[in-house]
Amino acid sequence: MLPGMDHQEDSSAHLITFKNSHNEGAMLSVGSKTPALTKAISIIFAIAVTAIFLLTLGTKGKYLLKAGLVALLGGAYSNTYDRIKRGYVVDYISINKGNNFMKNVVYNLGDFAIMIGALLVVIGCN
Repeated sequence: MLPGMDHQEDSSAHLITFKNSHNEGAMLSVGSKTPALTKAISIIFAIAVTAIFLLTLGTKGKYLLKAGLVALLGGAYSNTYDRIKRGYVVDYISINKGNNFMKNVVYNLGDFAIMIGALLVVIGCN
């Protein structure tokens, strides 16, 4: 309970709840049994997206593609840093909507940046 709170609210009444979760895998804990492989893939992905971003810097237009790559890089760098430094990614945002599976999924801001970035890249490539 937070300091100054004399009662605890029912978190199911809120759309967003905050939790503390250590995820050794990728999104949805994929690869949690092989954290070294997940870390290597994360590093390779970050390097590949960085290279693609650098190649697009000199081109005119393609603003959605570039914005998507920036968001992807922000999320990838954040999660990769956590994997290298801590050995896991700290997830802390849960959405209380949908079925029980979705209510138990915990995200971080890097995950949201990756999802939004991927969407922008798809839209920007057309």
